Amino acid sequence: MQAATETCSSAPLSGAIRCDWSREEIQALFALPFNDLLFRAQSVHRSHFDPNAVQVSTLLSIKTGGCPEDCAYCPQSVHHEAAVAAEKLMDVDAVVAAARQAKQAGASRFCMGAAWRNPRGRNFERVLELVERVRAEGLETCVTLGMLDAEQSRRLKDAGLDYYNHNLDTSPEFYGEIISTRTYAERLDTLQHVREAGIHVCCGGIVGMGESRADRASLLQQLACQSPHPESVPVNLLVRVEGTPLADQAALDPFEFVRTIAVARILMPQSQVRLSAGRESMSDECQALCFHAGANSIFYGEKLLTTPNPDADQDQALFARLGLTAV
Repeated sequence: MQAATETCSSAPLSGAIRCDWSREEIQALFALPFNDLLFRAQSVHRSHFDPNAVQVSTLLSIKTGGCPEDCAYCPQSVHHEAAVAAEKLMDVDAVVAAARQAKQAGASRFCMGAAWRNPRGRNFERVLELVERVRAEGLETCVTLGMLDAEQSRRLKDAGLDYYNHNLDTSPEFYGEIISTRTYAERLDTLQHVREAGIHVCCGGIVGMGESRADRASLLQQLACQSPHPESVPVNLLVRVEGTPLADQAALDPFEFVRTIAVARILMPQSQVRLSAGRESMSDECQALCFHAGANSIFYGEKLLTTPNPDADQDQALFARLGLTAV
C-alpha cells in the first residue's frame, strides 16, 4: 500500500489524463488527509477549468413512472410500494416550453429523462423530434432513455443529440445489491453504442446506498478507465424515498461525499463533475466544499425527475455568496 500511495501522490498536480488508474491508487487518494485531497483536487481543477464557473443544466421527466426495472433507489419502479403512477410521454410543445423557461433561468443544457427499460416505436420517434426542437432553442440536449442499440444511437446523433446519460450507478461488486433486472454489461454496451455514434457520454453513479468506500473507488475506476473519460460525470447522493428498499438507509457522511467529488475530479481532470440528486439535503457549506473539490456543474430546477431539488433562486443566491458564475 505504501508504494501505491507514493505513486498516487507523485502524479503532477496539473492532472495528467490517464485511463489506467488502479484500484489501489484510487483508494490511496480517498485515504489522503482531507486538506491534502482538496488541495490536489482544486489544483487539478484550476489547470483545466475556470474555478469560479459552474455549468448549469435542467432535467425534465418527459415520461414518468411505470418503469419495469427494479432499481432499489427509484420510486418510478413498478416493483416498489412508492411506485409513481405511470404517465404518457409529454406533449412536444409542452417540453419545448419547459426548455425555453429553463434557458431563461440560465440553463445551458436541457436534459430529458424517460422511465423506460429501452425506448421503442413511436415513443422513440417522438424523442427524436424533441431533440431537434430543443436544440433549435439554442440549448445543448441530453436524454436518458434506458438501454440503446447501435441504430438508435446513430439516429439520436443524426437528430442532433449532444449528450446521452446512462449511469453505472455503483461498483460491479455491489451492483447486484441494487438492481437485478439489468446487468452491468448491458450498461457498458449502451455506453459503447453511444460513444461509437459520436455522442458525448454522461455517466456517473449514486453514493450513499450502503456501499463501502472500496465500492466507491471501484465505481470511479470504471468511469476513469473509459477512454475517453465521460464528458460529464453526475455524482448523485441517495435520496431516501419512502416505499423504496433504501428508504431507511443511513445517511452518508458529508465529508465522504466531498471526498468522492475530489477523487472524481483528480481521476477525470477534463470532465464536468456534476452535483446531481440529493442537493436538497446538502447544506450550503457542503455544496461549497464540493465546488472547491472540483464539482463544476449542477442541475437547476425544483425537481429532478421525481425527487426535490433546490429552486433556481436558491442556487443563484448561493452562487452570489460564493462568487460563482453560471455558464
